[in-house]
Amino acid sequence: MAKKIRWGVLGVAKIATVKVIPAMQQGILSEVTAIASRELGKAQAAAQALGIPKAYGSYEELLADPDIDAIYNPLPNHLHVPWTIRAAQAGKHVLCEKPVALTAVEATELIAVRDACNVKMGEAFMVHTHPQWLRALEILHSGEIGSLRAINFVFSYNNRDPRNIRNRADIGGGALMDIGCYAVHFARWLFHAEPRRVNCLIDRDPEFGTDRLVSATLDYPAGQAVLLCSTQMNPYQRLLVVGEQGVIEVEIPVNAPPDQETRLVIRTGLNSRTETIPVCDQYMLQGDAFSRAILEDGEVPVSIEDAVRNMAVIDALFRSGESGQWETPGV
Repeated sequence: MAKKIRWGVLGVAKIATVKVIPAMQQGILSEVTAIASRELGKAQAAAQALGIPKAYGSYEELLADPDIDAIYNPLPNHLHVPWTIRAAQAGKHVLCEKPVALTAVEATELIAVRDACNVKMGEAFMVHTHPQWLRALEILHSGEIGSLRAINFVFSYNNRDPRNIRNRADIGGGALMDIGCYAVHFARWLFHAEPRRVNCLIDRDPEFGTDRLVSATLDYPAGQAVLLCSTQMNPYQRLLVVGEQGVIEVEIPVNAPPDQETRLVIRTGLNSRTETIPVCDQYMLQGDAFSRAILEDGEVPVSIEDAVRNMAVIDALFRSGESGQWETPGV
């Protein structure tokens, strides 16, 4: 096995060309050697701009390249499972963008394929590798803020472009799938448990049909998570981890900038302190962590099993939005 994992990228999505590829190119264990698009010109333009050696005019050609070890799949949500399966069947390891599927049932298909093809496969929650979250978990587990009782998460942006995939309900757009998935992931990660039941309010855009404003409560054995996300509000994000004796405030929980320090504010009683996390690129860390899992036959940062459980909660939130009742997650 090569000392660096050779990555191929499916598509020229903005998340890939602006954030993920430049970051992975800075990695110790990762190199991006090919990119594909259904239009060869787009692949060639991206390859030239980013210094990628190979460009393909179809996804099939990239998957057939024997010099590619792993695939990064940032395609629109409805294409995540089909092309992740095809990549695995071509013998490639796969890091698939979040959310990994449109439903939990669809996501479970990936487990059997992964095992049958003997490849690594995971969901691209880049936050899972950021040092600010590793430190927040360390503080929580130290007992400094006492037992975890509540999580409050807000994430919003404003996008009304009808051409944007986030505003297309037919291919998995909307607030809950795009950014609410982070809220669910954080809640499950911090409580280290699955919610017993969930309740959700959904406001849909009359033109797009997508969920543009979502507020939800996740009921855990140890406490509650209250989540709000929107695709049509002022851009903002913040997460509070509330214990019996203190609070951890994560100022930029999701889109931590790659060129700026991040901060955690810890409050206990009337006292507070700020911890500064050094500059890092979470997409680079994610890529190298996945590459290391391949090279050392270790665990990927976010497993497909975890992705299935995350989708099960999202499914239940959608059901609650329709029924107006508490719903129980389950595949």
